[in-house]
Amino acid sequence: MDDGGSNKQRQATRVFKKSSPNGKITVYLGKRDFVDHITHVDPIDGVVLIDPEYVKDRKVFGHVLAAFRYGREDLDVLGLTFRKDLYLAAEQIYPATAPAKRPLTRLQERLVRKLGPAAHPFYFELPPHCPASVTLQPAPGDTGKPCGVDYELKAFVADSQDDKPHKRNSVRLAIRKIMYAPSKQGEQPSVEVSKEFMMSPNKLYLEASLDKELYHHGENIAVNVHIANNSNRSVKRIKVSVRQFADICLFSTAQYKCTVAEAESEEGCPVGPGFTLSKVFTLTPLLANNKDKWGLALDGQLKHEDTNLASSTLIADPAQRENLGIIVQYKVKVKLCLGPLGGDLSAELPFILMHPKPEEEAPRSAPEPAPHQDHDLIQLDPHPDENGQEQDDDIIFEDFARLRLKGADSEA
Repeated sequence: MDDGGSNKQRQATRVFKKSSPNGKITVYLGKRDFVDHITHVDPIDGVVLIDPEYVKDRKVFGHVLAAFRYGREDLDVLGLTFRKDLYLAAEQIYPATAPAKRPLTRLQERLVRKLGPAAHPFYFELPPHCPASVTLQPAPGDTGKPCGVDYELKAFVADSQDDKPHKRNSVRLAIRKIMYAPSKQGEQPSVEVSKEFMMSPNKLYLEASLDKELYHHGENIAVNVHIANNSNRSVKRIKVSVRQFADICLFSTAQYKCTVAEAESEEGCPVGPGFTLSKVFTLTPLLANNKDKWGLALDGQLKHEDTNLASSTLIADPAQRENLGIIVQYKVKVKLCLGPLGGDLSAELPFILMHPKPEEEAPRSAPEPAPHQDHDLIQLDPHPDENGQEQDDDIIFEDFARLRLKGADSEA
């Protein structure tokens, strides 16, 4: 029996699994979220456990598909589908077509050792410019898969890769490609604009700035507004809003604009000729306050409860915009209202809204890896037993959760 210290030292590794309806093949994955590091994307690796008596002379194939769905599934009629495949990677998992070109990852080694000779590894690499998982918020009453970019890993039994998979002997898993916020802040956003009027000797000046460029989901955004009115008009009201811009790259002109947070103030107004005003507005863009807005871009969903406003899209190469599916950006808009005859004066401040990189993914002090050695997706520290053998009992298998959307029966 292990003592308390040993129990604290050992940490179980969670592995997701999902079986085909007939139970003859099962897919094991170490995680469902795969991170885009801009220069590369985490590889998708795992193990497929098969029943050799069932497969016999047939083969087991796997593929990863990124698709952009821009219409409801129930509208797919007469061979017309409202989806565009953005990326496809495919390979034959069993029997292996050639000796493995790369060593097994640490997780694959342990799974193969634990599951036995019927377990076969797979490995997919995504290109660095493939799109992030983004969902467009459906209108009330919509059913089926929501519009947006989604990723699917599929394993199936067939005689050839071109055969149509049967539902009974195939496994489909919804996965996500995500990106975390960069570790360094950029330049502080600031802007100065002015407006001149007829019969006015000088201009109305507006200066706006944010306290930083990069915000994490749920953080307050402080907007600093300074007005210097050297004109002969008066500022009646100040409006500040956070707007989300979602560019649909499949169509040259499609762009969704949605206000996700706003504030309005008449405090200190009117700002008459010759007066100045400085004020700080605090806004917090949250999905909880925007549940009723159709077309709002959200981070890709694995379950209905675990999503939020879509993270900003970081574009490393502008020439690859068309491959990104949906590009999400955020801007703060400051608007000075001058009354019916004076019009208004506006300024925009772009910023980045993303998730912070989890602490467990921070680089640890460790010996330099050998050249050409793959970085394991999940670090598994071996814990030898009394005979010096590694123990594999600390793997916890968790059934892959189904995608739960209101009114939807889609599989995860």
